[in-house]
Amino acid sequence: MPTTSKPLIIFSHGNSFPASTYSVMTTSLEKRGYAVKAIEKLGHDPAYPVTSNWPHLVQQLADFAEQQAALDAEAHSTPLVLVGHSLGGFLSLMCAAKHPHLATGTLRGVVLLDSPIISGWRAKMLRLAKLTRMIEPLGPGAISKNRKHEWASREAVFQHFRGKKTFARWSDEALHDYVNSGTVNDGATRRLAFDRTIETAIYNGLPHNMGALMAGCPPRCPVAFIGGQQSLEIGRVGLKLTRRVTRGHIRMIEGSHLFPIEHPLETAAAVDEEIIRMLG
Repeated sequence: MPTTSKPLIIFSHGNSFPASTYSVMTTSLEKRGYAVKAIEKLGHDPAYPVTSNWPHLVQQLADFAEQQAALDAEAHSTPLVLVGHSLGGFLSLMCAAKHPHLATGTLRGVVLLDSPIISGWRAKMLRLAKLTRMIEPLGPGAISKNRKHEWASREAVFQHFRGKKTFARWSDEALHDYVNSGTVNDGATRRLAFDRTIETAIYNGLPHNMGALMAGCPPRCPVAFIGGQQSLEIGRVGLKLTRRVTRGHIRMIEGSHLFPIEHPLETAAAVDEEIIRMLG
């Protein structure tokens, strides 16, 4: 069982991958003494709609963190740490900037898992693409809105994704976690649990204002970045602003953008080390 000597981790998943997909990593963190709580599917609560720059998703995360801290037996003394992968990392960072002191707990740090902060000319191009609606045909949403979402059985889902390059580095255990959490029964078929229209809206709403937010309202707590050595996203975005926000606390581990699922035990160890460093 998690001890009270380590902070409560609020984990946020990447786009289209429900939180249970990361169960190997989160279980490893729990074995290290952390309590880990997560929203299973961000963006699926109508009270927090997906819009440009994701303000409602940030509020959803902040409200969830406050609720979880309130449920903790030692809420007023247990620190909070936000850990997020990709989408979840961006939301965690924005949450830290806009909600530095969560209602019933103290925010002590943020760990970004392959969430390089978009800034400079890339952010300007992103803003223009959103204004002209060119982000829809040119961005990742062009693929997600048409992705296959129904199969005849659970085994058919497994075999479909097992043959995809994106999932090639996943263990069978991780892929089964995704099949179990990422799809649901729908009559005689198995369909995606993460609504592909919501996934697409999240991609199309990618924040272009992170630079302004970090300049005007920087997080008051430490921020660390853990990236995948083969991450294409880091190559596309760069790490200039990320280095500034983290004050150079950047480390790379084996894997692609999806390294928290490809190498969950190594990721848990790295997250643990960063949190220990943050707490001094």
